[in-house]
Amino acid sequence: MSNSVFAIAMVILIGLMSGIVVGLLIGFLAKKQKPLWSDMTRTEKWINILLVGVCSAIFIAGLAWGFLLQ
Repeated sequence: MSNSVFAIAMVILIGLMSGIVVGLLIGFLAKKQKPLWSDMTRTEKWINILLVGVCSAIFIAGLAWGFLLQ
């Protein structure tokens, strides 16, 4: 059950990139984003940060479960 550093890094990076895309897409569809970061309120900024963080964690966990725990 030993995984290479490359496999672990790929799971983390792919999960992070997927989480960013999905988190920002959800924020856009929920109308919680504006064209400029400075135009958003503090609450909208925190919602977007949390969406990206949670989606990234879910994708990383899913990829790790699927590929690293074989």
